[in-house]
Amino acid sequence: MLTRVPSGCLLSSLLLVLLVGTDARAQQPAPSPPPPAVTVVTLKTETVTLTRELPGRTNPYLVAEVRPQVSGIVERLLFDEGKRVKAGQPLYQLDDETYRADHNSAKASLTRAQAKLEAARLTAKRASELVKANAVSRQEDEDATAALRQAEADVKVAQAAVDSAEVIWKRARITAPIQGRIGKSSVTQGALVTANQTAPLATIQQLDPIYVDLTQSSAEILQIRKEVAAGSLASTTDVPATILLEDGTEYAHRGRLAFSEVTVDPSTGSTAIRMIVPNPKDLLLPGMYVRAVVSTGQRANALLAPQQGITRDPKGNASALVVDAEGKVEARRVKVSRTVGDKWLVEEGLAAGDRLIVEGVMKVKPGMPVQAAEAGAAPPVPGPAAASGASGQAKS
Repeated sequence: MLTRVPSGCLLSSLLLVLLVGTDARAQQPAPSPPPPAVTVVTLKTETVTLTRELPGRTNPYLVAEVRPQVSGIVERLLFDEGKRVKAGQPLYQLDDETYRADHNSAKASLTRAQAKLEAARLTAKRASELVKANAVSRQEDEDATAALRQAEADVKVAQAAVDSAEVIWKRARITAPIQGRIGKSSVTQGALVTANQTAPLATIQQLDPIYVDLTQSSAEILQIRKEVAAGSLASTTDVPATILLEDGTEYAHRGRLAFSEVTVDPSTGSTAIRMIVPNPKDLLLPGMYVRAVVSTGQRANALLAPQQGITRDPKGNASALVVDAEGKVEARRVKVSRTVGDKWLVEEGLAAGDRLIVEGVMKVKPGMPVQAAEAGAAPPVPGPAAASGASGQAKS
């Protein structure tokens, strides 16, 4: 026999069950959020070549100012302005009639001296034969021999005069002393030029190779020498230098050290460094401003840290966050000296093996546990258990 339950009692029972279930769920603690994910870089030591960017100017390898060595009227210009010339190439032709006449006169004097020499030689020969027969005195024989020696000397003097006149005559044609690119001419056809004048007729500059003159502070040079003496830095004077053009682009050819000046300029406190740079296409012109990335030394067991992992406070002090062996964030005070590419050279505060946080720095604090992933590593793939758990949560 069924007993009918009143509807009001049934509704009250259902409400009681719902309230009990809700209260039980409210008493359960909320799940804690997972540790934040960060990206780390494991530091390691390496051999690093330290460089320094120095300003400089280009200067020609050779410079020759063309000047006349004799006076005369310019008859012809034998070159094209702004073009390349070779050593010994004719540049100017002066009026040489006077010098040609002097050369011919000297040659005539030489011919006359040679004729006198021949006559003196015959006279001396006859005298030497006659003195044996007592036909002439010994004095006459000696005089004939002396006249022969004088005639020989006269021939040498005349030959020297011919050579001198020929040199002066050839100087009427002015040639290039060196090879290179010649500038504009300061005179034209018909101009009068004088020997050893102060104003050059033209200037020739050899631009391949070309010099790059750099300046470096004496304080920096002193610091480098101290580090080399202490053994923390190895000298690398033979490392080629990279040349940067005015627009910041890298020049195709590298330079090598020619010499370093031993005197410090008292007005600037710097010393000069000269590099030799190939310049086959004459891209570098004299007087251009360039920069050179030169090697200051090589450091073994150097520690480099990515720049995004190093922060500075308002006072300029550098610090870093690392993940310790327990997976927690640890703050470090560090000391860095210079940049090497996109990294800092660490002097103190970090060691090889430290896991430096490079991404997620702003969302973590010292002592906080984190999930660290190595930079460049593939993201973790969830396993079957994790996948089933996720699906179960989705179903619930």
